Amino acid sequence: MPNVMIRIKDNGALLFYIAKKDQEDEIATVEKDTDDEWGGKIELTDGSEYYIDPITPRPSFPTTLRFKRA
Repeated sequence: MPNVMIRIKDNGALLFYIAKKDQEDEIATVEKDTDDEWGGKIELTDGSEYYIDPITPRPSFPTTLRFKRA
């Protein structure tokens, strides 16, 4: 379960960054993305998928979270 830093880019997209792998990519889709709940299955623009149990309420970004590879 990697620690992932998520921040908002200048264009408003969420950036997904894993330091140990030096992997950085934009998040394409989030299963649950509302003000009340955020998380579930996350798909990156390169096709990679990760999972995090939904967080209530939606976290403020930038933040570091632990994801599972889906």
